Amino acid sequence: MENYYQILGLEQSASDEEIKRAFRERAKKVHPDIAGESGKQAMQKLLTAYETLSNHDRRAEYDRAYIRFTKQYDFDYRTFLKERRDDPESQAKLIFFDLLHLEEDEALEVWHELGGLDFPMDAYLDREDWMDCSFILAEELDKRGQHYEAFILLADIIREERRRPYFRHFMEEVDTFIKTLARTKLMNSVDDEVLVECMEELLELGYPRKDEARWLRTMAEALVRLGHIGDARQALQSALQRDPALPNVVQLRRRLGIGM
Repeated sequence: MENYYQILGLEQSASDEEIKRAFRERAKKVHPDIAGESGKQAMQKLLTAYETLSNHDRRAEYDRAYIRFTKQYDFDYRTFLKERRDDPESQAKLIFFDLLHLEEDEALEVWHELGGLDFPMDAYLDREDWMDCSFILAEELDKRGQHYEAFILLADIIREERRRPYFRHFMEEVDTFIKTLARTKLMNSVDDEVLVECMEELLELGYPRKDEARWLRTMAEALVRLGHIGDARQALQSALQRDPALPNVVQLRRRLGIGM
């Protein structure tokens, strides 16, 4: 199995310049324009490795997770885990192991077979491993258009981080991730009732008032489409209390009879 450093042919101590140079050299060999259709998977793995290792925060996070969770074994650890299909702890560890070794499709297949969001990963992994695993899993789900599942995993991470910090400086990336889902992706992948529930969940996570105002606006828009005009009016009024200069609400205010 390979890790991100092995994919680029580097030691873990590699410098930023060495990472960049290794990516360019290998990309020339596996790019689909050169290697054809067979190069697509290799190129995707190369890109994933480069995007992680070229970002200092993500590299530190990856190193921390990989070093802590992935050890040197005198046997085939992955086979050992795969054979223990009736043991949920082994299957949770298999999901994390595969994610760290760029076996994303296999990891997601196991996760879905175990029930997806209904599978309590936090019951079978150490707290830090669960948080790391959930973030990587959310990234892979998002890539595949499963934005709601990614959102729920991130919300759980943020809630736990608020309770007791672990990610610390890396939380900026987690926050950006969930805000991007809320702003541009969720509304095209879930129905309005679920969208309202997602906005309510965001409001419970303790973000700045201007962020909350935008989520309340999204909630009001969804409630209008659902025909819940009274609730929509209340949501928009709450949004304007948080941010009186909230943009893109002129038509919505008129629709709900809220004065300018």
